[in-house]
Amino acid sequence: MELKIDTLDKVMPRGRPTRQQVFESLDEARRDLSIIGGLPEPTVFQDVWADIWIEETHNSTAIEGNTLRRKQVQLLLEEGVVTGSAHELKEWMEAKAYGEAARWTYDGAFRSRYRPDQDKITESDLRRIHQLTVESVWVHFPPQGLRSDESPGAYRTGDIEPLRPDLRPPPPSVVASLVSDWIAETNEQPPEHCHIIEHLAERHAAFERIHPFPDGNGRAGRLVLTMLLVQHGYPPAIIYKGERKRYLSALQRADEGDPGSLAELLARSVREGIYRFLMPNLAGPLSVVPLAGLADEELSRAALVGAAQRGRLKANKYGGSWYSTRQWVDEYKESRHPGRSFESTQATHGP
Repeated sequence: MELKIDTLDKVMPRGRPTRQQVFESLDEARRDLSIIGGLPEPTVFQDVWADIWIEETHNSTAIEGNTLRRKQVQLLLEEGVVTGSAHELKEWMEAKAYGEAARWTYDGAFRSRYRPDQDKITESDLRRIHQLTVESVWVHFPPQGLRSDESPGAYRTGDIEPLRPDLRPPPPSVVASLVSDWIAETNEQPPEHCHIIEHLAERHAAFERIHPFPDGNGRAGRLVLTMLLVQHGYPPAIIYKGERKRYLSALQRADEGDPGSLAELLARSVREGIYRFLMPNLAGPLSVVPLAGLADEELSRAALVGAAQRGRLKANKYGGSWYSTRQWVDEYKESRHPGRSFESTQATHGP
């Protein structure tokens, strides 16, 4: 079962939050994460990154049409187990290859954070990500129309189908030059008054417009985005398969000059990743964290907020947001079972 959490913990005005409020909510989440040490290193905190790894692999490949279920992807990545017989071998190979590429991306992106004198992303990174994503698949299932001089990690040498009726990728003769320009612009600081997530959204859309490889540009492009996010101290933006239509629509709007919708989608996704995957695993039982970071399948954030407001859950309210601890939430869960007492039902409220 896929768990989706509403992570906009702050009290918002009636109606849809503004774009600026979404960005501010992401900034708040990153500050909360920094309090407990910031983005953890993937090679050390492997368990913390495992759920991100599985979730990203499942959804990113599903956006491209892969029909494996999340549990199947999990067993494949964690244990190398292939279950069921209703899926083509190609789908298993796609998921396995993407998972390997994602692990390489996480580790490489995190290491590069400590080399501020170097570019955030290089041509070698782009080529390697694409190679890892498709190489093992193309050995057995080369994409239709693949030319004899095209290979994993190498730019396309032929034209490809239009991305939309009004958008045709550039001819192969200019791809290398466009990628070089893309890398230079991506490594620059965002324009003044432009939120970093909006800058990365525009860069992601620009990469997809170039479509530099014969096939696999969507998967590779999302991993390139992951690399950039991790380098800036954010977890990956997991775009869920149910959001495919919205994601493609946001890409189209970015192509037309407005990357804001795509930036909002990414901001919400990154914020959810902080509170769903990182905070619950990094914070100890006595660490005070936002309720969004303590929600689970049993109790949603809304349920926890309601319990705090009723005085059933020990919690503090700061600046419009509720905070509690894992221990207090566990105590509240115990109190919900008939016949069990709750030692203290009086919430403590901060200033």
